[in-house]
Amino acid sequence: MRSLRTPRAIFALAILAVAVATLPSSATALEPVAENDGTRGARASVRDVNGVFLGTINIQPSDGKLIIGGRLSGLAEGFHGFHIHTAGICDPRAVDPNTGAIVPFLTAGGHLNPGGTPHGHHAGDLPSLLVAADGRATSVTETDAVTLAQIFDANGAAFIVHAAPDNFASIPARYSSGGIPGPDAATLATGDSGARVACGVIVRT
Repeated sequence: MRSLRTPRAIFALAILAVAVATLPSSATALEPVAENDGTRGARASVRDVNGVFLGTINIQPSDGKLIIGGRLSGLAEGFHGFHIHTAGICDPRAVDPNTGAIVPFLTAGGHLNPGGTPHGHHAGDLPSLLVAADGRATSVTETDAVTLAQIFDANGAAFIVHAAPDNFASIPARYSSGGIPGPDAATLATGDSGARVACGVIVRT
């Protein structure tokens, strides 16, 4: 990870290392924020499919970038895909309109991707969470790939934690699926990170 050199960034990093606030999850769209609004941050209370609070993820503007960080608990050991998704709605009882099956947090939509780029380059793509044997994970990321304006568009955004690791569609052409070299459509879309096990609506602070 790139080192943080400015005092402001170091201060923001210290704040984000431990999440202390609990906010109720929301199923409403969020008010847009101006592109140049660098004085306000954001946060999300992350909950699992049973509504159990797992922790808080914070977003702090710093020198034209966003520092995203926090601590979660109650997750299965190992790597988990972690992304910003395109809608600020976390419904653990969401129903897939195509199959009628319950798909937790389907209402959060796909990865935040205003540029229409392949997976691994989505604005909402974040480093995977590494969860220790005690079920805890701490993550801090500095990114200029996503802005507060993109997060707080007409329908908001949410953090999603997935059940499986994210391969970021990094499948070399020497591998194939159905005789076609490289990643298949599902891998290109989601990195094969599996079910959505936790969700947190992002709200302004």
